[in-house]
Amino acid sequence: MTRLDLTRSLAALVCAAAVGLAYAAAPGAAAPDFAVADATGKTVKLSDYRGKFVVLEWTNPECPFVRKHYGSRNMQDLQKEWGAKDVVWLSVNSTRQDHYEYKDGAQMQAWMAAQGGAPQAVLIDATSATGRAYAAKTTPHMFVIDPKGVLIYKGAFDDRPETDRVSVPEGRNFVDDALTSAMANRPVETPVTTPYGCAVHYAQ
Repeated sequence: MTRLDLTRSLAALVCAAAVGLAYAAAPGAAAPDFAVADATGKTVKLSDYRGKFVVLEWTNPECPFVRKHYGSRNMQDLQKEWGAKDVVWLSVNSTRQDHYEYKDGAQMQAWMAAQGGAPQAVLIDATSATGRAYAAKTTPHMFVIDPKGVLIYKGAFDDRPETDRVSVPEGRNFVDDALTSAMANRPVETPVTTPYGCAVHYAQ
């Protein structure tokens, strides 16, 4: 290997490492910006909401864990509660377009309306670019971003990793805890948890 080849190889490794770090943003780091179409075709950018708390919820209507939270109204009740406090809630579907569980904008709008959901927008991340930027692993996988654009929580919706909706009222809701603490200018007690749910069906 020539010196030039070696230099190029090292540069490639550095770039790959940098990309990997960006995809694994930890609480305390800047949340990756994105520009992705919502269910109506309008482009939504994270930077548009600077100055507000933002919740990102990865979702897939076909996932039984997602159905658990919507079937119990746990998810949409929290959307409405925090939406009334000027928190921006964005539901993101990163299922690739050629997957049998893919839903287009109209289908996601209809599903969310049928659930009585109240996110600010439903984002159709068909290329999976936004999901990969956040390293979203499951549906649901939750992220909370503060008004400065800093990630303050990522992980599970609650501490009940099963599909049985009966256990929902007994669970500790990590998203609610993070928002409550941050709005009271207190540190988030548990900024990272292990997400549970169905795997995100990423584009190849």
